[in-house]
Amino acid sequence: MTEAIDQRVAEVLLGLGVPHDVVTIDPSFADTAAFCEKYGVPLEHSANTIIVASKKEPRQYAACVVQGTRRLDVNHVVRRLMAVSKVSFATADETKALTGMMIGGVTVFALPADLAIYVDDELMALDWLILGGGSRSTKIRTSPEVFRRLPGASIVPGLSLTAAEST
Repeated sequence: MTEAIDQRVAEVLLGLGVPHDVVTIDPSFADTAAFCEKYGVPLEHSANTIIVASKKEPRQYAACVVQGTRRLDVNHVVRRLMAVSKVSFATADETKALTGMMIGGVTVFALPADLAIYVDDELMALDWLILGGGSRSTKIRTSPEVFRRLPGASIVPGLSLTAAEST
């Protein structure tokens, strides 16, 4: 499965035409904080792709991309965007079944075509960022411009909160 995802990521990135680097990493350090510490990447330049799910059947899913220093506003903004009464983070098993990717490697570049993608507008102010690469052994370094070119992606003001706002 990983090989197919790697191929899909490469095809999507090539098609978007945004400069990028695929970085090979130790999969033990795929989670954001561990990755940033191990490889000296500022946490504010990392972005997490988080799969969320509605609570009621039929389950609806969306992918949300937020800065590593911020928290996704699931209960207000995401719930409103998905037009559902309750939403939560998808489990690791749900994420794997939906995307074929494990937590720590989920990327917006190989998601199912019908999955909504919500990108926090805070990311757009960065010069560069690091995203999951599709597996726990790769990361993608690119420009936030990639989100403007990514089909199905919506840049959303207020998608995330600072740590202080989320308490």
